[in-house]
Amino acid sequence: MPNPVSNAFRADLIASLALAGLLLPEAVAYAGIAGLPPQAGILALLAGLLAYGLFGASRFAIVSPTSSAAAVLAAACAGISDPAMRAGFATAIVLACGALFILAGLARLGRLTDFIARPVLQGFGFGLALVIVCRQWADVVGLHLPAGNALQSGVYLLQHLLEWNVAAVLMALAAWCLIVAAQARGWPGALLASIGGIVCSFAPDFAASQIPLVGRIELALPQLSWPDLSPQAWGSAFELALAMLLILYAESYAAIRQAAILHGDRVQANRDLLALGAANLCAGLAHGLAVGAGFSATAANQSAGAQSRRAGLLSAAWLLLLLLLCLPLLARLPKPVLAAIVMHAVTRNLSLRQFAPYFAWKRDRLIAVAAVLAVLLLGVLHGLLLALGLSMLLLLQQIAKSTVVELGRLAHGHDFVELHQFPLAQAEPGFLILRPEEPLFFANAERIMHEARARVRAAGATLHTVVLSLEEAPDLDASSVQALHEFAHFLTQRGQRLAFARLKEHAWHVLARSRPLQQDLPRWASLSVDQALSQLKQDAP
Repeated sequence: MPNPVSNAFRADLIASLALAGLLLPEAVAYAGIAGLPPQAGILALLAGLLAYGLFGASRFAIVSPTSSAAAVLAAACAGISDPAMRAGFATAIVLACGALFILAGLARLGRLTDFIARPVLQGFGFGLALVIVCRQWADVVGLHLPAGNALQSGVYLLQHLLEWNVAAVLMALAAWCLIVAAQARGWPGALLASIGGIVCSFAPDFAASQIPLVGRIELALPQLSWPDLSPQAWGSAFELALAMLLILYAESYAAIRQAAILHGDRVQANRDLLALGAANLCAGLAHGLAVGAGFSATAANQSAGAQSRRAGLLSAAWLLLLLLLCLPLLARLPKPVLAAIVMHAVTRNLSLRQFAPYFAWKRDRLIAVAAVLAVLLLGVLHGLLLALGLSMLLLLQQIAKSTVVELGRLAHGHDFVELHQFPLAQAEPGFLILRPEEPLFFANAERIMHEARARVRAAGATLHTVVLSLEEAPDLDASSVQALHEFAHFLTQRGQRLAFARLKEHAWHVLARSRPLQQDLPRWASLSVDQALSQLKQDAP
């Protein structure tokens, strides 16, 4: 009888070998994107695999350097010319990012990325992929891009078409085709392309092609230390780290959630925040890149047949073995092959089909396009900040539309529905039943209560009780409670009373302590509107 444990271990072992072949060249390439030496990517890779393998929750997530984190790090350090200062500031950003992840996990902010609208995130990812492809292609053809945005860089590449290194272009295209063909058969394409590139570098006439190599990699035991920066520099690092955290966690949470849905697992968002914090702190102490659970690595882990987080830990062991045995060979890796690996990794974000539903639904399409243009015109960092601003704009727009609706009884039954949507529904005589359409909080509580007052004034002299159904409000902040107190006082002055229905647990406890009704809040306030009305009619004088 087959042993399930041994079978799972065998599956993890095979998957870990495929992962090692994919992640090692990617880590070296992402370090180049960030403008840091290759060891920064390799050390971050080892830190991410080990930390998340030990503390993470997802069976399939692979935490490693990502293209988006590398691009954001490059943009954040773009104005620093001294390599040592650049590396120190990058390390400070990664450490700050890890600290913020830890704080977010302790504060149980696992749904942090809900504040980033999906169209904005997809638009940012599309624009970022174009920026990365443009920069990698410049490395392939042997051109140094002048300062400017991605569109200007694209124009510059076309203007200098005759200066392209044709041999490097052919090698990059060959590597791309090899990766695509290998992955279609379930083989480790990045590993095969890297081996092929290294073999080609030993050809007698390779030097004549002027194709650059990665070069010698100085990999030693990391000196775990904090960068020596001024308080002002640390303040800037934490500001940039907040943007880094949002992008990293949005990408990581999406990859983790997608894998969990596919395999029926449970997402433990707050635990993953802590695990990502530990991974980034370790990466920062080792002077490495920021790390997150990328789509490509997580998808590769699943497709390779991994069964548990053990695959990530075994992959770290394979990587250490590869580095001990093959580090000199890695120096022979041609840069066009690395560029092909990176460009293939980001092509997932270059699908136009992801935007098709927004145009079909005629919803949020302009926001998605604006996020793309923001990255292309303003650069990665400012484009990121604008994209986050667009998400906040969408949230404020939704808040601005929030209103309160009046409910009525449907067909003499127990259901209460919106009167303006169901003509057969009837208002309850003497009662005005109102339901805010959004959660009550400081930004909308005053306006919603103002609209409720207007409905009370328009209800007529027969009104004696207003019932607020707060099913959309899981909790209440101080501004909401104060607005409810003022509304209750308004009704008292008119000789009317206020009651609640559908109160969630946290909201019930807040109102029970604050006593807006000037009396004990009954437990039936947590029940349905129909049950609350029955109690109110029984308690009527």
